[in-house]
Amino acid sequence: MFRTALRNVLAHKARLLMTVLAVMLGVAFVSGTLIFTDTYKNAYSSQTAKSYAHVDVQVVENSDYPGETPGISGKTVDEIARLDGVAGAAGRVTGDAYVADRHGGLIASGMFNSATNFAPGKDGKDPLYAFTDGSGPTGPGQVALDKDTAEKGGYDVGDTVPVALKGPTRPYKLSGIFTTENDEVAAGGSLVLFDTPVAQRLFLQPGFYEYATVTAAPGVSDTELAAAVGKVLPDSEKAKTVQQLADEQATLVAGDATLLNGILFAFAGVALFVSVFLIANTFTMLAAQRTRELALLRAVGASRRQVTRSVLIEAMVVGAVASLAGLGLGAAIAAVARSVVDLGGGRIPDGPLIVTSTTVLVAVVVGVLVTMVAAWLPARRAAKIPPVAAIGSAHLPVTTRSLVLRNVLGGLITLLGAAVVVVGAGAGGSKGGGLVGFGAFLAVIGVIVLIPLLSRPVIALVRPLLRRGFGVSGKLAGQNAIRSPRRTGATASALAIGLTLVSALTVLGVTLSQSTDKMTTDIVKADYKITDVGAGLDASSVAALRKVRGVRAVSQERQAWMEVGGIQEDVSAVTLPDFAKAFHLPVVSGSQDALANGQLAVAEAEARANGWKVGDTLPVTYEGGKSGKLTVGAVFESNDVVLPVVVSAHVTAPHAAGATVTKIYLTTDGSTNEKALADAFPGRPGIKIDDRQDIRDELSGAFDTVLNVMYGLLAISLVIAVLGVVNTLAMSVFERQREVGMLRAVGLDRPGVTRMIQLEAVVISLFGAVIGIGVGSFLGWAVCEVTKADIPGYALVLPWGRFGLFLLLAALVGLVAAMWPARTAARLHMLTAIKTE
Repeated sequence: MFRTALRNVLAHKARLLMTVLAVMLGVAFVSGTLIFTDTYKNAYSSQTAKSYAHVDVQVVENSDYPGETPGISGKTVDEIARLDGVAGAAGRVTGDAYVADRHGGLIASGMFNSATNFAPGKDGKDPLYAFTDGSGPTGPGQVALDKDTAEKGGYDVGDTVPVALKGPTRPYKLSGIFTTENDEVAAGGSLVLFDTPVAQRLFLQPGFYEYATVTAAPGVSDTELAAAVGKVLPDSEKAKTVQQLADEQATLVAGDATLLNGILFAFAGVALFVSVFLIANTFTMLAAQRTRELALLRAVGASRRQVTRSVLIEAMVVGAVASLAGLGLGAAIAAVARSVVDLGGGRIPDGPLIVTSTTVLVAVVVGVLVTMVAAWLPARRAAKIPPVAAIGSAHLPVTTRSLVLRNVLGGLITLLGAAVVVVGAGAGGSKGGGLVGFGAFLAVIGVIVLIPLLSRPVIALVRPLLRRGFGVSGKLAGQNAIRSPRRTGATASALAIGLTLVSALTVLGVTLSQSTDKMTTDIVKADYKITDVGAGLDASSVAALRKVRGVRAVSQERQAWMEVGGIQEDVSAVTLPDFAKAFHLPVVSGSQDALANGQLAVAEAEARANGWKVGDTLPVTYEGGKSGKLTVGAVFESNDVVLPVVVSAHVTAPHAAGATVTKIYLTTDGSTNEKALADAFPGRPGIKIDDRQDIRDELSGAFDTVLNVMYGLLAISLVIAVLGVVNTLAMSVFERQREVGMLRAVGLDRPGVTRMIQLEAVVISLFGAVIGIGVGSFLGWAVCEVTKADIPGYALVLPWGRFGLFLLLAALVGLVAAMWPARTAARLHMLTAIKTE
């Protein structure tokens, strides 16, 4: 039977091609995810090891004694350097510095913009930095740049480099260009080196360091060194070995990779689930086409178990071949994904693609297992073919008797799932979300089971249109589409699952996007928003903007924190009365004017969670540690424009001296423009000016971006669905050769045959799309109902335009999928086809 199975695979390799492709795509998604995340973790682990290549122990602040001292004193660093077993010790200070190019733009926009001190040893070199040109900075007017930043800015040693710290850029002489294994530089950021006293003055306090690096003398282990260093440290500091630091970093990277794995595996699971229908359909049709062959096997002594085993061996061979091909494609996908991350502005450290034995094993097991599970039911049906069928027709008539139990079961599961979804939608919250998820699973399974029954009434609605619009070809296409409800259902199911997810995501995404857009329009009255992705804004920024012609109000927002009612809160500290000219808070109770009286305005969700209401007096603790009491003066609808707690800046100012202005909102009389505003910030490379449309796009556009990513991840599932349509039609044409020959004999020309196959494909595709859009809209509504408490100004939006586009694309998918089968059917020789059994 094993040899028989292998011969059958080779004999039907063309008809199994689509199954191989479907499994290959699903396995490629899984293996590509594993390879990408393993490569990601390995690259960052290797980069971390390189960054600590010249460090054995690092002295850091003890988290049990936060803020007790400005940092590690120079005296402590000197004491560490004198210890036995220490080859060298250097204090380090870090901060932010923003390098402008020759046109005034920020070089590493959106990336890390770091600064630290150059700490040479007795030999005049700092082991963390290798200079390719020049040397380290030695005075207040000098800096050194990493090689990538210098190349991007077009700077050479001796050039004047504009660097922004707080406020406008200042000119510095470039003393040297270096390479480094610094993590942030490896990720695409910039690094500026200052002389040590200058860095201490700019970023910390003279005579103190943020942390210290220690190098062991030959023969001294890092644990021995850490123990020796720890003995001279005060309680506010502690020594960590490089291995401890690397493990902490690896934990962070692994957490990111685990989250990414979970998301990608979810979509890979969808792709594999969709491929199950294609596989099951393929083996069902192969068994039907080989009825006489299988019956002959039974007649010459093969048992049902042997026939089942033979079909499963075929599936195993197909799955193994597809898995190996999918593994290769997955490696290519991982390589492309890495390049896309680099092109998108991020950067994964250099390193090889990592293909582990676990990845290979998972790819093969998943591919083979999915194929064999999908082929199990067709194999059982094949085993039930009686030996007497060997002397009958090769294609036994299909009855609907077996569909009765399936329809009853599918109906019950669907109703149960829909009921659970409705209950969950009404309950809301995390409990409701769990019910909706469980109910959605049941509902989708029920619809899949029920879909053969649904095919007849749904397709019957369009059959008159087919008959009137396309004549005989249309009539035959409508009849063929419902001839085998199981086959039509299995083919449409693959497309329906993909569009169910796409439609549900679309309903949720569009509802969130439009609610956010409306919220922004209603709340924000400002004409412009000013931010600085570089050095940040300050009082001089506000003063400069007030001088611009046409500016009527300059509303500053400073982000602060305080404990309110025992709960730590991020707070929007705003300036009055300009805030009222730039914003209209959607107040539920109380008044926005209460801010002028030093009272709090609290978001509705925050107030509900903590039991706060207008008039409540709450104990507060400010950043400096001082305590006080504030009264809740207003409760407003939760939104993404301001933080959950809003207070006047004059309340927080005494406790947060020098707090950075995070955003400035401007109200104008219409006579100013972006250029005039930009001119108010000479030498500020990170200034970003957004108009009203930009403000709206920033908030609502995030949902569109996520939605587009989801569409992209679901694309493989839809491609597999298309392969399913192609496969079904191609095999259907093969088993209907005699029928096609007879149609040609009675007068149907080749264009008529082509049109019949194309229309059949379009009908099946549209049927799947209608089911998918319907179920997806229902599930999208349920998810929106569960989360509506967190959606400001919630109003369900059904995107009819996008649904129409989905139907149009489904019809196009049907036409594309029918190209090869229709061409094959039209080119069949009439007499040869009639003689086919």
